[in-house]
Amino acid sequence: MTDVLGEMKAYYAARAPEYDDWWFRRGRYDLGEEGNARWAEEAAEVEAALDALRPFGSVVELAAGTGLWTRHLVEGATRVLALDASAETLAINRERTGGRAEYRVADLFAWDPEERFDLCIFGFWLSHVPEARFDVFWDTVRRASGRFFLVDSAAGDPAHLWETAGELETRRLSDGREFEIVKRRWSPEGLADRLGPLGWETDLRTSSGGSFVYGSGRIRA
Repeated sequence: MTDVLGEMKAYYAARAPEYDDWWFRRGRYDLGEEGNARWAEEAAEVEAALDALRPFGSVVELAAGTGLWTRHLVEGATRVLALDASAETLAINRERTGGRAEYRVADLFAWDPEERFDLCIFGFWLSHVPEARFDVFWDTVRRASGRFFLVDSAAGDPAHLWETAGELETRRLSDGREFEIVKRRWSPEGLADRLGPLGWETDLRTSSGGSFVYGSGRIRA
């Protein structure tokens, strides 16, 4: 698994220049006029759910990537710490957000929170956490903040282009290079069942078109 995690880090560093094509449905990710419109509606649904959590207070964003979520956070937070294992994606993030966050390269499997935040957010990251590290990851979230918001790929994601076997998925860049990464698609019910015994109260759902799992949670009082 260590080699796969290293390969996943290399994949996202190499994918940085084309990552936004996936989100904005460009090139090989184009779903057609109707498909793109549905995707945009679902994305707006998730963004509205995040916006409903305002005021954010201080935020730590895990796997901040190219800033697709950071751009919303900097508009409603007193402080945003954006963490990512890839300096390449954080460079795009900084440009997109005008330098209004704090940007730090960090291995999220080794990151140890040194302070508490009002909110911990991670977009399209939980699906990359292998089962063997699931409980440890959520302990890290708990130590970082007693409140979270997440969004990730659902089983009905229409942009799913890759071959999946168990926890592993083969990804191909536009230049033909292939990488093997961890990719686990959660249902709201399955994730809630796992998080309950860890002390989390959750409000999780699937987006209207089935592309995303998203929602929030907090440590049970």
